[in-house]
Amino acid sequence: MNKKIKLTPPAQKSKAGKLRIAEVPRTLRELALERLRAAIVEFHFKPGQRLIERDLCEQLGVSRSVVREVIRHLETEGLVHTIPHQGPSVAKLDAETATQIYELRALLESAAAQAAAAVANANDLAKMSNALDLIADAYARKDFHTVLGATNGFYEAMFMCAHKSVAWDMVQRLNGRISWLRSLTVSSVDRGSTGPMQMQKILGAIKIGDGPAAAAACRDHLATAGEIAKRLIAAEEDA
Repeated sequence: MNKKIKLTPPAQKSKAGKLRIAEVPRTLRELALERLRAAIVEFHFKPGQRLIERDLCEQLGVSRSVVREVIRHLETEGLVHTIPHQGPSVAKLDAETATQIYELRALLESAAAQAAAAVANANDLAKMSNALDLIADAYARKDFHTVLGATNGFYEAMFMCAHKSVAWDMVQRLNGRISWLRSLTVSSVDRGSTGPMQMQKILGAIKIGDGPAAAAACRDHLATAGEIAKRLIAAEEDA
C-alpha cells in the first residue's frame, strides 16, 4: 500500500519567512545585458571593435535572439553602433559628446546635491558614506569594477535623498556612457586620490546642510573628470 507523504507545517510562523524570495529573479536577457554592458564599459571590448553574434552567443551562453535583443538595447544606450552591411560594433565616444554628457551631469547632480543638503537624514548620510568607503577600498585594491558600482550607488543615494527620481531616471538613460567615461578616468594617474577626495567634499557639504557648497563641489568634481576624459579621448583619437 502506498504511503501518503505528509507535509508538516513549520513549527513557528517566523520560519516560513526564510522561504520567501527576497529578489525577483532576473531573466536571461537581463543577465546577458548586464554582462555585455560591463564588458564594453570596462574595455574588454574596445571602441570600434565588431561584435560578432556567433561569438557572443558562445561567450554568454545564450541564443542569437537574446544577443540581438541585448545589442538593440545597448544601441539605445549609445554603447553600440550598427553599421549597414557590416553589423554592430562598440560605439566610439568623441570629445564633443563627452563634453555634453559632463555638462548635463553637472546640471542634474549639482541640483540634487543642493536639494540633498536641505533634507538628508542619518540613513541617507550613512548610505553615501558607506559607498565612499567602498570606493576607497576598491581603489586601494585596484578593483575598478567595484569602484564603478559603488560610485553609481553614491549618486543614486544622493538623488533619492533629494527626492529627484525623475532626474535620476534621466541620468540612468545615460548610464552606459557615463560608466564608460568613469571607467576611462578611474584608472588614470592620481584619480584614486582626487576622485574620492572630491566626493568626500560633496558629502561633507551635504552633512552640514550647505547646499551651494555641495553643488559647487559637484561641479568641481565633474570639471576635473571631464578634463581627464577629454584628454584621454583625444590621445586615443591621435593614436
